Amino acid sequence: MRFLRAALLVLCLLPRLLGGEAFCAPLPAAGPKPSLHLYDRTGRPLRAFLSAQETYQEPVSLSELSPWLILAVLAAEDRRFYSHGGIDLRAMARAAWQNIRAGRVVSGASTVTQQLMRARRHYPKNAWGKLAEAWAALRWERTHSKDEILQDYLNTLQFGNLTQGVAAASRFYFGVDAQELSLAQAAALAGLIQSPTRLNPLKNPHGVLLRRGRVLDAMRAQDFITPEQYGLAMKEPLALSAGERPFAAPHFARRVQALAPAALQVHTTLDPDLQQYTEKAIQNHLGKLAGHNVTNAAAVVLDNATGEVLAYAGSADFGDEEHSGQVDGVMALRQPGSALKPFVYALALQNGLTAASVLQDEDTFFEGGFRPRNYDEKFHGGVSVRRALACSYNVPAVKAAEPLGAARLLNLLHELGFASLQRPADFYGLGLALGGGEVTLLELANAYATLARGGRVRPVVFARQPRLVWPVQERQALPEETAYIITDILADNAARADAFGLNSPLHFAFPAAAKTGTSKDYKDNFAIGYTPRLTVAVWAGNFDASSMQKVSGISGAAPILHDVLTYAYKKYPSGGFEVPQRVVHAVVCEESSRLAGAHCPHTREEVFVQGQLPPQVCDGKHSPKTGPLQIIAPVEGDVFKWDESLPAAAQQLHFKTSAAGGPCHWRLDGQELPGQAPDLWWPLKQGRHGLSVACGAETARVHFTVL
Repeated sequence: MRFLRAALLVLCLLPRLLGGEAFCAPLPAAGPKPSLHLYDRTGRPLRAFLSAQETYQEPVSLSELSPWLILAVLAAEDRRFYSHGGIDLRAMARAAWQNIRAGRVVSGASTVTQQLMRARRHYPKNAWGKLAEAWAALRWERTHSKDEILQDYLNTLQFGNLTQGVAAASRFYFGVDAQELSLAQAAALAGLIQSPTRLNPLKNPHGVLLRRGRVLDAMRAQDFITPEQYGLAMKEPLALSAGERPFAAPHFARRVQALAPAALQVHTTLDPDLQQYTEKAIQNHLGKLAGHNVTNAAAVVLDNATGEVLAYAGSADFGDEEHSGQVDGVMALRQPGSALKPFVYALALQNGLTAASVLQDEDTFFEGGFRPRNYDEKFHGGVSVRRALACSYNVPAVKAAEPLGAARLLNLLHELGFASLQRPADFYGLGLALGGGEVTLLELANAYATLARGGRVRPVVFARQPRLVWPVQERQALPEETAYIITDILADNAARADAFGLNSPLHFAFPAAAKTGTSKDYKDNFAIGYTPRLTVAVWAGNFDASSMQKVSGISGAAPILHDVLTYAYKKYPSGGFEVPQRVVHAVVCEESSRLAGAHCPHTREEVFVQGQLPPQVCDGKHSPKTGPLQIIAPVEGDVFKWDESLPAAAQQLHFKTSAAGGPCHWRLDGQELPGQAPDLWWPLKQGRHGLSVACGAETARVHFTVL
């Protein structure tokens, strides 16, 4: 062996003409770079990405391999591996004799170390190349232990179908970890080393079985296995897996890949069951909206306490090229519409308004000729902050924002993590209060999660190990009392009933706050809901920016929100929202927004920050109403439609008058209705109807139709 090393060293000094430079080349570089592997929060594979070598490679140590695999590889490729110094002279002599007798190459003698050198560097396929490979093997053995070489070899081998290394191969072909390989499976993998292309298990399973038998023969001949073990392994079916690689949550996986370019294995925060349910909920509801030009939706679910992403669906179908399914709707920039209003009122609550304050919902021109309209194309007179936010009226929101200014509102939105709003405040103007700026669904979700956790902003966490986050600076962006009051309003189903009804998709059977948003021309709609534990944000629309056909947040995104949040609540239950110490309750007058006195006809309980209660008590002497008695809802000639897909209890019409108080007597189609309040709820009934109300000496009438 010393003589051989000396001879090869001389060859290194031969002139370039003779090919000696191959011997002088440095030893091969380090092994292949592993591909990125993602796992969900339960440890199951989520996705693997191609490595720098365009293969799926997963590093593994010898201790993490089935002993059968090591024995099978040594028996098939290099049975004297642990006794030679890099080349096997006995094997070389045997192979030379067999090739001479056959008159062609029928046997090789490359050791594991030589094969490793060949896999690392492409040597010339001639005598010089074989000598150079042998010389490299001898040098490699002097600087590496046998276990290091064998481990490196098993991680470097190509097994076909873009699979590199035994760990990736065992998972791809048999669906098990390399540590769990049976004797028969180990022999099959070891047999692939000879020719992974010719013995492709997905195309030539019969050839794999024949080669497996030869490997088992070699193992038995070398007493690596007993005759009984041999017999059982020969009878075991090949039992290949589907030959598919996991491809779950593709948009989420791409986001994690962008955050972890240097990582090898990433254990993400994704809940596989919640992810699957979210994807199905999106597809189911889009099917119901097919006739309204709604082709896509996206959703994200956050754990409020940790900021962890539990579900992340960027589109309805990643593979849908017609509707741009690979676009990530969670990170796409869209106008959120009314979904920003809670933060407008949060700022207003810190600057003098209370939930009881009355704002005038009336036709108003703002600076620059800005003239907002409500979704229902009506004005509602004096409305409390609670009702204005819950019903999502536009004019009161702009009136609340006007004294604050767009700059202060924009600053708060930046504090809440809306980094997408990069234009100056003058660019957005007061339209920012109505969502006149582009943000991402993830930003919305995290901002609403901030409300759920008492005004504290936290980064969004995509992975636990290593920790990968969407970078948002942790801070207290809102006082906890303000966050609670906004939450209390968004959880008030009665307060939003005038706009959405009592049984809208925003009504839950457990403590939850919710809000919708619809952009101009119905191009995008949003629905965000949260419990103390979870936040769910949903977008619905079209990636080509085409308008939906009169589909708003309550009919587009909200049904998806309702299903996902209801499912998530069952898995992650929680109690009610925690009330901060400085939040107090007080009874106020509906008409004056002052503390209720003995003579106030309409009162309600409201929440305030301690020390910020209305300074005066109402004496019951409200400003007299102007004009004759009117039925505010329904309006003369209104047409409503009965929806057979909805429960009857969810389809009620709110009768309202302009009267300040009762008693009022209602009659529908000549029949008196129960109750004497100036407003009441009536279950829809098909037909043309005449409605009248008498309050004192005044009477008002309207006609409407239910189809």
